[in-house]
Amino acid sequence: MQLRNDQWEKLAPLLAGKRGDPGVRGKNNRLFIEAVLQVAAGGSRWNNLPPEFGKWHTAYMRFKRWNEYDLWRQLMQAMHGDPELSAMLEQIVAYGDQRTERIRQRSVRHANKRHYHASMHAAKTDSQAASTLHWVGLMAEAPPIINSTMPPASA
Repeated sequence: MQLRNDQWEKLAPLLAGKRGDPGVRGKNNRLFIEAVLQVAAGGSRWNNLPPEFGKWHTAYMRFKRWNEYDLWRQLMQAMHGDPELSAMLEQIVAYGDQRTERIRQRSVRHANKRHYHASMHAAKTDSQAASTLHWVGLMAEAPPIINSTMPPASA
């Protein structure tokens, strides 16, 4: 999916990373947005991006940062006058929301797993201690065992 020149002219002034902006500049914002559109709208995977888009991991990390700062949603809202461009950006926003939800779910699963393992370890430690104390208590209460079939030890 590619941006038309008129769509790019509307988006370009709103994007960070152009000449004159502080910090690092993106080499080609238009190419980056087209890469994101290919993944979000085209169903492609990040690591399957064609080489003309540059390193896939760089594009993904940049997408992820923009998503964390909700820049895609801000761009979509700013493009309300162009329904086609707004729809493209809405696909990116929906994709970003899906990614955010996946990350949240993964985080919850990992936290639950850590909690489960910690509680199992604590239960195992508690049961081992209780088991040992139980046997020590039984041995203390029991009368001495004398085996009448064994001869007494000779001195």
